[in-house]
Amino acid sequence: MPDWRILRETLQVDIDDALLTRALTHRSYAYENGGLPTNERLEFLGDSILGFVVADVLFRTFPDLQEGDLSRRRAALVSTGALASRATDWGVGEYLLLGRGEQSTGGSAKPSLLADVMESLIGATFLANGFDAARGLVMRIVEPMLANVEELAAVMDPKTTLQELTQLRHLGSPVYTVVSSGPDHDKMYRATVAIDGSDHGAGEGSTKKHAEAAAALVAWRALTAN
Repeated sequence: MPDWRILRETLQVDIDDALLTRALTHRSYAYENGGLPTNERLEFLGDSILGFVVADVLFRTFPDLQEGDLSRRRAALVSTGALASRATDWGVGEYLLLGRGEQSTGGSAKPSLLADVMESLIGATFLANGFDAARGLVMRIVEPMLANVEELAAVMDPKTTLQELTQLRHLGSPVYTVVSSGPDHDKMYRATVAIDGSDHGAGEGSTKKHAEAAAALVAWRALTAN
């Protein structure tokens, strides 16, 4: 049995070995070891708790934001990237129980697996210690990101974020112009975005969508810096 002491100290939770083992058991490991219980049910539970706690925190922290702005911020804080980043900070991947195939392909560093296990750990904390303890774990996960949540939301959906900012400032809708270059099998796209008649950002990408998103993010950052 692995020594879970450091992980418990990192999470600041008290979960017994059996429940903690289950929270860290990926289905690939379960399959290779005779069909053990996986962490998927705990992940389902933790996902619900995570979403509720984050919604509650955002509702109280930003009393003037409308539903759309709150939803984008919540999506950023509970995203795979955000959860995986915190899991990496805490070294959670070292404790993941993975099958040989997942191990060989770097499963302990895969963002999707790291995000899933963070949710299962939240679920396990709830079962072991109740809602307040689970809420505390969620806060330790998301609190460092709250100060930059607007930036996180913009990175996730730059075009929508820029559109709402320009509407708020009565600047009209952003207008995108896209040009392509290169051969058909390897095209690159460059987008510029004009706001209120002036160019505010440019970006490149392997698709038109990616180029527009890159340009929108540049424009959003420029506008919010002023």
